[in-house]
Formats: sequence, C-alpha cells, structure tokens
Amino acid sequence: MLLLTACSTDINKKEEVTADKTVDTKISPLKIAENHHYFTTNDDKPFFWLGDTAWLMFSKLTREEIVAYFDKRKAQGFNVIQVMTLHTLSAVNIYGDSALVNQNVAKPMTTPGATFSEEEEAYDFWDHVDFAVKTAEEKGMYMAMVPVWGNNVKSGKVSVEQAASYAKFLANRYKSFKNVIWLNGGDTFGNEFTDVWNTIGITLKKENPDKLITFHPRGRMQSSDWFHNEDWLDFNMIQSGHRRYDQDDSERSYGEDNWKYILTDFYKEPFKPTLDGEPSYEGIPQGLHDTLQPFWKAKDVRRYGYWSVFAGAAGYTYGHSAVMQMQSKDEKTGAYGNKLYWKDALTEEGANQMYYLKELMLDYPFESGEPDTTLVVDQGIKHAYIPAIKGKGYTMFYDYSGRPFQVNLDKVLGTEIEASWFNPRNGEKTAIGSFKKNGIQKFTPEGGKEEGNDWVLILTSKS
Repeated sequence: MLLLTACSTDINKKEEVTADKTVDTKISPLKIAENHHYFTTNDDKPFFWLGDTAWLMFSKLTREEIVAYFDKRKAQGFNVIQVMTLHTLSAVNIYGDSALVNQNVAKPMTTPGATFSEEEEAYDFWDHVDFAVKTAEEKGMYMAMVPVWGNNVKSGKVSVEQAASYAKFLANRYKSFKNVIWLNGGDTFGNEFTDVWNTIGITLKKENPDKLITFHPRGRMQSSDWFHNEDWLDFNMIQSGHRRYDQDDSERSYGEDNWKYILTDFYKEPFKPTLDGEPSYEGIPQGLHDTLQPFWKAKDVRRYGYWSVFAGAAGYTYGHSAVMQMQSKDEKTGAYGNKLYWKDALTEEGANQMYYLKELMLDYPFESGEPDTTLVVDQGIKHAYIPAIKGKGYTMFYDYSGRPFQVNLDKVLGTEIEASWFNPRNGEKTAIGSFKKNGIQKFTPEGGKEEGNDWVLILTSKS
C-alpha cells in the first residue's frame, strides 16, 4: 500500500475568473450526445451545462440590468440561465406591462408592431422577454425557460385547452431563437395535472422539434418519476432541494445525497441526460423557511456540484438566494431572510468557484464519463461520501471532507498512471507523480479532515 499525498508543486495554476473562453457566441441549438448521457452542440462539441437560476429576471430587471447580469455570468463561465416566463398569471414587468389578458394564459397581452429594439419606447411584456432572450443569444448563452410556474397549474387556473394555446404561442414566438430550452413544470409534481404538463410538453416538441425540453420537478423529486418515457422529454432534471439530512421527510429520505437521484437516472432506460436543476442555494437557510437556521455556503454548493457531476450528470445548476429572486435595494429583507442586493450576490464565493468545475470537466473527455461505485474501497456515507467517475484516459474522485481514502487501482484503466490533486476552491492543480498501478493505494489530501477541505483526485493513464 502506497501513501500518496498532495505536494506543493503547482502544475496548472488558474487565474482569477474574469472570462469564459469556452462559450462560442455563434450559438446553435443543443442536442443529445450519441451515448444519450450528455449534451453537444450541433457540430458535436461536448457541452457542459453550467446553469444559474435567475427565476424572476423577466419581472424584476430593467433592460440595462439584464445586460449587466448576462455580462457578469458569462464572464464567470455560466452558459445556461434558468428563468420563469410566468411566475404568476398576474405577472407584470418592471415597466408595468402585464403578460396576460385577464390572467388567461391563452391570451398573452401583445402590442402589434412592438420590437425588442433598444430605441423602442412602447413595448410590452413579451417584447421585454424577447430582448432578454436575444441578448443572451448574442452573448452565446442559453435560456432555459419555464412556460408557467407549477403552482398556477396546481391551483386549477390553467386548463388543458389553455395550456395548448399558450404553448403554441410560446413555440411560435421563439421558434427562430437558437438558444431556447424549455423547462416544463416548475417546482411541482408531475402526477398532478399530468394532462396539462403533457399537453405543454407535446405542443412545444411538435412546434419546436429542435429545442430540448425537460421537466423541473418538486423538491426531492426527479422528472423521471413521471415523464421518462414521454417522447417530448429529452433529458431529466432533479431538484435535490434545500434541506439537510435531518430535515428531509420525503419517502426516499436521500437528504443531501443528490448523487443518488443522478445515479438512478443514469442507468434508467432509455438513456437520457440528467442534472440537478435546483440544489441548495448559496445564501439560503438550511430547510428553506426557518431564517434562524444556518445558511448554505459555498462549500455546500461545491459539494452538490461535484457529487452530481461525478455521478454522471451532464452539468449542474448553481443558485443564490438573492439572485434567484432578483432582490432589489428597495427590498430590505426578501424571501427566505435574504438581505443581499442581487448585484452584490453575483460575486459570492460559490458563484466564482463554479467555473472551476466546468473547466475541469472540459479539460478531459467528460462526455465519455461513467460513474463507478467500485473504485473507492470505502466510499463513506453522508458528507464523507467519495464518488468516482471514469472516462477515456481519466478517473476522478471527489473528497469533500479531506479524509484519506483507498482506491482500487486494478479497476483504473492503463498500466502506468499519473496522479494529481485539483483544488475546487481555486482551480489549482498539483502534481503527485507517476506510478505503476498495483492493487489498493491510499491517497491523503493536504489540510486534514474538515468539511469544505475538498479535493479532486485525478488519475490519468499514460498510455
């Protein structure tokens, strides 16, 4: 047994996150990779989904603020923005324009002749949405849009007929945009009002066959629970939610183990990509509603990200409490006890560190990755859990708590291996050395056992 620890030789120190070099502004609709586990662009380049939740953008931001938001998130490496098209049926944007006539989704309130030109003085709600979608497209970013948030359907305010009319309106209006992804649902159960959700999905897919569609489910649920075999559902999405282990009263009781949802989806046939579309937000109370509880921090959103991606997710969606609700300076205290202005929250620690996850995966053929639960001798439970993923020429392990762990090298590809540590907190890579694989070997991260002293062990085959 060979003891391998981190050393101080820096072989790949990354600069402060200021620009995203991986986004091509010549954007094209995304498609499903040949192995049906990941995304690619139209020219078959691997696409790693790095999302942000800007749920209330269309309702609360001015055009100038929308541009500023996109500029910042693009510089940080984000490439998918998740947003509610209609949060409520009484939705009004910051300019006072209503989305619907008499709160009827079948009757969008549009102004004939309005455009999304910056010089346009008379524009409506949908013109404002157009502006945001077009701006994102010009910046090489995708918009994952929820047609209507789930509670509006759950309250019985959207019939099947209205849903069909509204979905057709959306599909026709955004047919020419190449950066639109549809998130059906919206924090809701798919086994309730299933006819409405299927109607929206079927209509969008019929009218927009080139655009990907998924379903954003209720917390601690996954879209595959209800719609995995539906033709309109191109990929799965989970919402692992905002609760701790001891707060989870769901039937599964996965608690914070979002990787369990991903593993379930990864092996479910027919194969479809999956990702965590809403884990715990940075800066939101643990458990969500009790503001006296501790708030989730950067280390927590890193854990959710690496846990899910190393379980086979096609990407990851980050979120911050202030940003998802776009809290303004006038709102001294927002939902869930938030007191931070949304612009200030854009540079929170966890948001900056998401870039490193994306760049790490793009440095390797991550689209060939497959989770392997047999590589670690003692994977551990809860926060001590260590997932492993292997692909063409590489194997990676994520250690959230800095604990020593043993690897079964007989299951690692190649006869001669190069090892290095990757620091998720700053993106630095540190060499360990080269060695021939031989049975079980122990790896010990530097810094000692402590939650948030997280490391990625990278093993690459020299052959």
